[in-house]
Amino acid sequence: MLDILRDKKVIFFDVGYTLDKPASGDWMFTNRFLELTGGKLKQRTETEIQQARDAGLHYLAQDHLIQSVEAEIQNFFDYYSIVSDKLGLGLSEEERNQIARDRACNMKNYIPYPGTAEVLSTLSKTHQLGIISDTWPSIEAQLEYIGVSQYLSFTTFSCFVGVFKPDKRIYLDALIKCGVPADETVFIDDVVRNLDGAAALGITPILIAANPGADVETNYLKIHDLRELIR
Repeated sequence: MLDILRDKKVIFFDVGYTLDKPASGDWMFTNRFLELTGGKLKQRTETEIQQARDAGLHYLAQDHLIQSVEAEIQNFFDYYSIVSDKLGLGLSEEERNQIARDRACNMKNYIPYPGTAEVLSTLSKTHQLGIISDTWPSIEAQLEYIGVSQYLSFTTFSCFVGVFKPDKRIYLDALIKCGVPADETVFIDDVVRNLDGAAALGITPILIAANPGADVETNYLKIHDLRELIR
């Protein structure tokens, strides 16, 4: 076990690019989305695609207090409608609904990193484990699908708090739920600014760079594989 964990009581994990990754290589442009838009999408420039993504994500961020999977599906329907309109993809209402439901309900959109369940199983014997994630209500099915739900003592999901990391309210929610002082907890995430938010409250940060895009210079302890936590 890493020395940094030995005097801690709680380990918080992010989910995306920490416990799992998207099967398509993209969280929002799922395999179903790519199947229905592939030809037209390839005709658009990277700049056009990024602008459409940004418009869709801006919409999702306006009201993130989402309480049910059905509400999540509606939000995704609106997101894909915006992307389709911005890029001229011509997705029908039925196609947008299919993509939105697939995004929320098809757990094959997620691939756990090697050793994920093993690591959480091992650490659950010595620590309480929790989640702090920017996500939607379908995360509960996702965590069960990747085989880690049974090892978690508490969860903080942005959709139930109504804010995204690094807003301090999301970390405070997690600390209240675990009932442990911040300096006795650790947070593992793939984004430095999210770790900055945790560190500002006294939570010990660890950067995970399982995703190559997260492998940046940092003063925080950095790992590349969850299994490093238990070696």
